[in-house]
Amino acid sequence: MELIARGRDADVYALDESRVLRRYRHGGPTGLEARLMTHLAACGYPVPKVYETTATDMVLERLAGPTMLDVLARRPWRVAGLGRMLGGLHDRLHALPAPEWLPRRFGTAGDDRVLHLDLHPGNVLLTGRGPMVIDWCNAGAGDPAADVAMTLVTVGGAEIPQLTARLGRRLFLRGMRRGCGTDPAGRAQEVIEAKLADPNLTPAEAAWLRRRADGRAAR
Repeated sequence: MELIARGRDADVYALDESRVLRRYRHGGPTGLEARLMTHLAACGYPVPKVYETTATDMVLERLAGPTMLDVLARRPWRVAGLGRMLGGLHDRLHALPAPEWLPRRFGTAGDDRVLHLDLHPGNVLLTGRGPMVIDWCNAGAGDPAADVAMTLVTVGGAEIPQLTARLGRRLFLRGMRRGCGTDPAGRAQEVIEAKLADPNLTPAEAAWLRRRADGRAAR
């Protein structure tokens, strides 16, 4: 099999022209992830089709198109517009009530929206059918403000070569805020604490988050 993508927890292999294999290195919530993706597809949200699952593997529809990160690298003048697109994907997702079987991640009993909780430019593929959202292993039910806050701290603190310029990163995040109708402020500290527990953080990312928690990081 041809390795075509490598993430922090999983690898993606090409099976043929229409299917890919997503394989978790140490196992993952494949059953729940597949169930949610199937549910979202039925609701009209843009996700790849799920064909098969095991405890470690998911066979998914192969999507043709670059990631939003790839486009940022090649066409940096689109940074603000792509940010607005990401904000719009948040709004579309948060319009959907969470199914009762989806675990609650952030919020109280009244916060029942679907949250991706890793909706950054690397998890959006720009296809001929429009943007498609991948990698749902962190998803849960809760307050949309937490989902938006998670994207802001992930993009703000991550070591992203395509957004190394401080101005470019700010323009992208500003565009995302303008494209999204949710204010993330109420969940920011809670999300930072959750993000700091991620074992995949680099030392630089963890340091940025700690500064943010102390109120010293630039917006």
